[in-house]
Amino acid sequence: MPTPTTANTAAIDRLARTQLRLATSGQLRATGLATSTTARRCAPGGPWQRLLPGVVLIQTGKPDSWQQLLAAVLFAARGASAMSGHTAVLTGEAVLAIYGVRGARTDRADVLVGPGRRLRDRSYVRLHPTRRWPPTLRGEGIPCVRAVRAASDFAAHEPSPDRVRALLVSTVQRGRCHPDDLLAELHASHALRNPAVRAVLDDLRVGIRSIAEGETRDALLRADIPDPLWNPTLHTPSGTFLARPDAYWPYEGVALEVDSAEYHLGITEYRATLRRRLLLESHGVGVLSVTPTLVRDHPEELTRAVLTKLHLATTRTTRPRVVLRA
Repeated sequence: MPTPTTANTAAIDRLARTQLRLATSGQLRATGLATSTTARRCAPGGPWQRLLPGVVLIQTGKPDSWQQLLAAVLFAARGASAMSGHTAVLTGEAVLAIYGVRGARTDRADVLVGPGRRLRDRSYVRLHPTRRWPPTLRGEGIPCVRAVRAASDFAAHEPSPDRVRALLVSTVQRGRCHPDDLLAELHASHALRNPAVRAVLDDLRVGIRSIAEGETRDALLRADIPDPLWNPTLHTPSGTFLARPDAYWPYEGVALEVDSAEYHLGITEYRATLRRRLLLESHGVGVLSVTPTLVRDHPEELTRAVLTKLHLATTRTTRPRVVLRA
């Protein structure tokens, strides 16, 4: 029979390996470790530290972002199933950061808990009671909601329309969720009560897929230019895929490409961009190219160029040889 010390050490090591070197006080007691021993190890100068009430970091160094987020979930979880996602799960902006959405921060942990829980917000942790418990999974070892729920929960409480637009369209752009699913979730979670969400909802409806596209659409609408199709799929008459331009005016046969330098610095990407434009032009589509910086700094030049291109397109005698596909 192993000694208590050996058994405690093995069980604690297992917790440290599987929970980012974190454990709840209840989990440590279940290993047979005395409460007084935990308190002594978490005292100043000791080998452990207490991150939140009932949550211990089994190391001396400063916790990283993922450890802080998991600590928030463990703080809010109930019973032995702390890692199951059944009683507490991470949502909101921090989850979007875990999924690699650009601009998402991890300095706050939004945690869903069941209704009627008598916990209070602590430090960087914000608790959100819900009766609509979501499907959960693990991201970076942390019980998380899916991206669509995280984006909706973030949007419901974010006051800045710019940040709502930036993170929602980035979530869609990275393929973390489909825009139709996101719209359905925004409705289901009552996020539309937030004026900041309503301000960008139209962008999602028309198919905006990036911040740069949203800013371009703003400039076009301010100039009373008819709204194009955003990110449509164009095929040749024989059914071969041709391109998916950022914006397209089907009657005039004019496409607008918003080329961010971030995605077009490599020679391979540059050649692909040039070939796409040549293919569009060879099928009778007029192509305009701009950068996000030009849109922001010189929107009047953008709109004048678009208006000119649209006007010239109405004077030609041949139609573009392309087919729109859903």
